[in-house]
Amino acid sequence: MNSTNEVWNMVLDILRNDLTETAISAWLFECRAVELNNNRFFLHTPSDWKKATIESRYVGNIKSALNELFSSEFEVVILDDDDLKNMTEAADSQEYSQLEEFTFKNFIVGNSNKFPHAAALAVGEGRQKQGYNPLLIYGESGLGKTHLLHAIRHSITKKFPHYKIVYVKCEEFLNEFIIAVKKGGMVEFRDKYRDANLFLMDDIQFIAGKIETQLEFFNTFNSLYEHGNQMVFTSDRPPSEIRQLEDRLKTRFESGLLADIQPPDDALRVAIIKNKAEQLGVIMPDDVTNYIAKTLNSNVRQLEGAVKMIVAYRDIMDENITVASVTQRLKDMFQGSRDSLPTTETIIGETARYYTLDPDEIKGISRQRDTTLARQISMYLIRRLTNLSLIDIGKVFDRDHTTVLHSERKVDSLMKEDTDFNDTIKDIISNINSKSS
Repeated sequence: MNSTNEVWNMVLDILRNDLTETAISAWLFECRAVELNNNRFFLHTPSDWKKATIESRYVGNIKSALNELFSSEFEVVILDDDDLKNMTEAADSQEYSQLEEFTFKNFIVGNSNKFPHAAALAVGEGRQKQGYNPLLIYGESGLGKTHLLHAIRHSITKKFPHYKIVYVKCEEFLNEFIIAVKKGGMVEFRDKYRDANLFLMDDIQFIAGKIETQLEFFNTFNSLYEHGNQMVFTSDRPPSEIRQLEDRLKTRFESGLLADIQPPDDALRVAIIKNKAEQLGVIMPDDVTNYIAKTLNSNVRQLEGAVKMIVAYRDIMDENITVASVTQRLKDMFQGSRDSLPTTETIIGETARYYTLDPDEIKGISRQRDTTLARQISMYLIRRLTNLSLIDIGKVFDRDHTTVLHSERKVDSLMKEDTDFNDTIKDIISNINSKSS
């Protein structure tokens, strides 16, 4: 997942194609991205009259840009100072609720997460050794990394109530650092983080590429380590695979304990579904539990969301929980609903075959004319024939979202100008469909 600030910068890049630089500078440049959550994008502007103008003139443009990035509809919320204060207070209250909910007791253990759970439990019980510092838990989104962070926090709070515990999302750390530099608050910033007995940071990968912030973080890390204070981080990948992360930070992370958390297997998915249902006061029928476990197999968050939705429909619509009702209510979540879409491999493969290229050449760095065009066509077709966002497509080719956006517009333009090229695209699509059918 991208940090909120990075998303806002991407949005501004797209808006520059539709709005004048004067409009962006006057109305949008001073906006600060606050949060991106559940398809709601929160922006803060300190000026009341700017808030009203942005809401009336530019929210539609921002929504369109977010849709281009994520292939999804977003609500855009503009906050003034009072709105931001109220939102922060509400977030603090929610954070306390998370502290109570995300405990080791509520974490379901299976083969895929046994090791990271054991490592986190050792830290949470205060019996860790220096070799556990730092502890870095990595894996895909929705597998329970944040749950383990909060579980450590909850456990240490009970065992060592005098400890200073700091939990922060990486993007919040980045934002605080920028504000501290601009407003001369570095002493307070450093006191907050370097005096912590326990330092927990979520999504450490977002620090990559931020040169000044990496330097500050490096010094914070060293200070905490030298004083024997525990650090725990999460990431969506191991340090060695985080691009634009300084080598000295990679070695610091790798000097501790790395714990890989994997997607849940069949048995663990069943256990997670049953546990969540019990928390909601429901005994889930075995055939429904097994059906959900077989159909939704990507992550824990998706499984829990499915159970919540099923229970909500039961309560609101007085609907019996059966395989048939679950299929209807959760059809948009089921992997099977996307089976008819071609894969990125099929699209790249058929484009490569049309141009007598190897698929790896298209995904590679060659700038030869045919290869570049085939790469642009592949990006264009993935955008048109799948549900992947600009960001996701960029990851397939190890490129930035702006490259995908440029390719999409380039192919669109060529299709309008050249009927032969238009036929080429139709031929490739036909080949893709024959492979996907």
